[in-house]
Amino acid sequence: MVQAGRTGWRAAFVVLASLLAACSGAGLYPIGDGPHRLAQARLDRIVAQASKANRIDAALVKAIISVESGDDPSAISDAGAMGLMQLMPSTALSYGVTNPWDPQQNVAGGARHLSDLLREYDGKVTLALAAYNAGAGAVARYKGIPPFAETNAYVSSVLSQYRGAATRR
Repeated sequence: MVQAGRTGWRAAFVVLASLLAACSGAGLYPIGDGPHRLAQARLDRIVAQASKANRIDAALVKAIISVESGDDPSAISDAGAMGLMQLMPSTALSYGVTNPWDPQQNVAGGARHLSDLLREYDGKVTLALAAYNAGAGAVARYKGIPPFAETNAYVSSVLSQYRGAATRR
């Protein structure tokens, strides 16, 4: 139980430190009016690097970023998910992301997480996306995509964008 408390404090520290650091290096701030944008060329380079490092399709990572944050590196959800790939504090911590507002760190952590999920689900993109959205526990509990409207809409939206990108190539 003490370990869980330490993890909770670490996650809270990451969130607080991130809010205070606020992506100052990129001129982005996670609080206030948005959206905040990166230059498309910079985002493309970050996605290409993280995708290559994790052997996943850059178009899938871009689709996730689009659906998760609308390409806004300062996005924060009501649940506390942060940045381009909407990493929860515990996920960010697990993947070594010390500043989830830093686009490079956020995409690198999100891509590693996605890569792990794709391996866990034997390359089944729909299950990996469902787990990215609802958590691996929910996918296990329902033995597939959970019957949550949000998760079903999420999987559908990401796949639609991903497939659209494939037809444009």
